[in-house]
Parts: sequence; C-alpha cells; structure tokens
Amino acid sequence: MIYVSEDGQLIITTNVSSATVSIIEPIPVHMPSAPTPGLPPPPGGPGLPKTSTDWNETVIKVGNGSEGFDVSPDRKEIWVANAEDGTISVIDLPGKKVVQTIAANVRGANRLKFTPDGKRVLVSTLGGPDLVILHASTRKEIKRVAVGHGAAGIVMQPDGSRAFVACTPDDYVAVINLNTLGVVGHIQAGGQPDGLAWAVRP
Repeated sequence: MIYVSEDGQLIITTNVSSATVSIIEPIPVHMPSAPTPGLPPPPGGPGLPKTSTDWNETVIKVGNGSEGFDVSPDRKEIWVANAEDGTISVIDLPGKKVVQTIAANVRGANRLKFTPDGKRVLVSTLGGPDLVILHASTRKEIKRVAVGHGAAGIVMQPDGSRAFVACTPDDYVAVINLNTLGVVGHIQAGGQPDGLAWAVRP
C-alpha cells in the first residue's frame, strides 16, 4: 500500500510486519560550490552552490497487521486499518503521531478509503461478510453492509455517489450507493478480484 501526493512531495506506506507507517518527505541538500580535496567536482563544475534532494523518513508505530490505509482529503489525517488487532489508528499527519486508536472490531481489515467529501470511511475485510462504514468526525460506526463472504479493494466514484468493493471470495465487485448505504448491484469480475482503480477515458 502506497500513497503519493499529486505534487510528489509526500509518500506514505504501511509496513505490515513491523506494524508501522512510514511518512517520506524530500529535504533539500546543499552541495559545496568548490570541489573537496580528493573528491570529484560537484555536478556542473565550480560556481554557485548546487541543491540536490534527499528524503527523510518518519516511522510511526501503529497496530499489528497495518496494511490498508488512506489519507483524508484535507491531508490532515492518515487512517490505518490494523488487520490483526481489528483496530484503526488515526494519525495526525502534520504532527506525525497517533492521536486515537479506534476499537472498530474489523479483524482481517484489508483496505480503507475515505469518501471524496471526507465525511465517511469505508473499511473492507477478508475476515467477514460486512463492509464497515465509520463517521470520520465522530469516529463512530454508522453501518455494516453485507457484501458477500469477504472483501478487499475499494474505489470511490469521483462524484461521491457510489463505492465499488472487490469481493474476492465471490468473484464480483459490489456496488454501494453512498446515499442509502446499501448494495445496489454486482459486477462480475472474474476470479478473485482485489485491487481497483478509477480510469477516465479521454
């Protein structure tokens, strides 16, 4: 699982085995304008100081089995589903620290996605039949929607009206109406669908 911001200045990934999240950001590195004795000259030859880019990694401890995660649309929070614990870690992104652990009872959690408006969070699990929907502000469960025998990938329709959930054991994608919070259809997707992405045709 990996998140890259549109400007390329933020990379986030979960580390399942170590139960951590990595936040990776670029930092400028100033190179000397004159060669150091015994070393080759800096790129471009002598002159003004050169600037290169290095990366800084901040590692944050979360729950066991951390895998599915998403960044809130306002880029203030990271929500991480901890499959082994059945919990969700809420990370304050600017502060780079866990501010809450939600006892969501979602063991086997596989993927987690914010709705486009940032108001709700959907969590799928391969360990149960339900898609769990949480309120992003109150952190409370809104509803559990029966989608099949387990689920994995989640993708949101950009206008926020529907979500598509890959139901891996059932070989279909469940279509969720985000206004009524119910299943409104199924798309046969072949054997064991998992990852999903939204594509726009030119």
